[in-house]
Amino acid sequence: MPELPELQAHAERLDAAFASTSLDRFTPLAFHGLKTVAPPPSDAVGHALVFVGRRGKYLLADFGTLTFVVHLMQGGRLRVDEKQATRPRGGLARWVFQDGRAWLLTEMGTERRAGVWALSGDPETQAPLLGLGPDADTVDPGQMLGLLRARPMRLHGFLRDQRMIAGLGRRLANEVCHRAHLSPFAQTAKLGADEADRLVEAIGVCVNESLAFERGRAEMSSSADRPGNVHHRGGQACPVCGDTVRAVEYRAYTVDYCPTCQTGGKVLADNTTSRFLK
Repeated sequence: MPELPELQAHAERLDAAFASTSLDRFTPLAFHGLKTVAPPPSDAVGHALVFVGRRGKYLLADFGTLTFVVHLMQGGRLRVDEKQATRPRGGLARWVFQDGRAWLLTEMGTERRAGVWALSGDPETQAPLLGLGPDADTVDPGQMLGLLRARPMRLHGFLRDQRMIAGLGRRLANEVCHRAHLSPFAQTAKLGADEADRLVEAIGVCVNESLAFERGRAEMSSSADRPGNVHHRGGQACPVCGDTVRAVEYRAYTVDYCPTCQTGGKVLADNTTSRFLK
């Protein structure tokens, strides 16, 4: 799933190319593509795009009178629509601008979870943004410490919980834990000021490295191309210490980590299949 860096860079590309361009029409292409009933998306027609931004793992297209909030989920993409085919593969919604250019929201696969919300007023006070935690790259050490203690849980789950901090997903949770030299299974309530400092620093480094990588591309990267030390590198050598990167597998995701860098050499296991134990 695209995370904060990928979405931030993509928002910047769309904003640079389309800001100040007026909307001619918005067309839902699948019944599940548009998640709201009111206000009608037509309220944005004839209005210029003010900006394309990002909040957490959502893209925001602000037309002044109305904001389109887009969630790509795992298989979704919002791209410039060169062909504007009548029935594009995986098509969910299309924005056509008055200069003839267009955006196309697509989702491949069968999950049908990507979509767009049309909102009037402050989008932060409405679903799906309502209840999001602060963006991960804006949290300072004191705020991080308070958040860690607010809800006892495993650190990896905390970093992925959008109600705690927004914008991080599975890849960055793995990478941040590794950079901070913290176990992904560490209990947040037991972490102190030093660990909070290390987490904030690690988030900054991981986000900035990924953002620099994304800004050098013409379009959003695929998951396999994104930089990292441990994510999806189970069985490989840790680039920091040389130990073997290990993995704990769950049904929906994998926790990747380095025992030497993060757990004092301990190999983690849960009531799941753990790989690379030897």
